[in-house]
Amino acid sequence: MARDVHAYREVAVESVADPHTGNLSIRPMAGQAFAPTMRVQCARGMRDPAQYPPGTRFLVNAKLTDRLGGRPFLYAYHGDPVVVLTKAQAQAFLAHFRRGRI
Repeated sequence: MARDVHAYREVAVESVADPHTGNLSIRPMAGQAFAPTMRVQCARGMRDPAQYPPGTRFLVNAKLTDRLGGRPFLYAYHGDPVVVLTKAQAQAFLAHFRRGRI
């Protein structure tokens, strides 16, 4: 089945270290339509601390989904290219997002 490109939207996310395990996880950045505590399922390489240290910001195409009525989460296709954002690029993206809100 083909991917429905209309269900996906650009989301700025960042890697954060889990305080309990120390493993990296990916979360949406604050200031968007998604809570910063929401889980993001994405390519495993984005969570590799050898490649991307904690605090690295990414731009992903993600859709809101849930699995069998569970908690909603963002899903980013693992085959999409990894786009790393600088701090300035992330701030510009979030500022553009805020201006576009109704």
